[in-house]
Amino acid sequence: MKRATIHALIIASIAVGAARAADTPGSPAGEARDPALEQARAAIGARDWTQAQQILRQAVASDPGNADYHSLLAYSIRKGENPNLDLVFKHYNEALRLDAKHRGAHEYIGEAYLMVGNLAKAKEHLAALDRLCFLPCEEYSLLKQAVADFEAKQKR
Repeated sequence: MKRATIHALIIASIAVGAARAADTPGSPAGEARDPALEQARAAIGARDWTQAQQILRQAVASDPGNADYHSLLAYSIRKGENPNLDLVFKHYNEALRLDAKHRGAHEYIGEAYLMVGNLAKAKEHLAALDRLCFLPCEEYSLLKQAVADFEAKQKR
């Protein structure tokens, strides 16, 4: 096979995987069906942060070792009204303790650090994503843009 054809096939397969993964926060391609995650993602998609939090609190209580539950719980708290940022950081850090390669948790905790003005910590998580992603992944690209936007606002 020619080099250009191989390159095109690699890019196409990455694009298909990225498109599947981009549906909702933290939904990796090929993931086994998890009713709690499906319900939580549906609530998140509907921007029903209270419902998502309720589902995910129950999920964390039943399976505290699930990094996806912790990451999405923190995400739904952060996106909801009057977010408790201590709780947000607690759950993102727990997700990363459970799975240091959890790309969604790295992206989201980086965004949370920007919320509190901690650019250095956001950049630490951006660097972690740079190491984790073979090619720039969606999580890396989104956090990189958020960091750039934050820096632009700081210059004004």
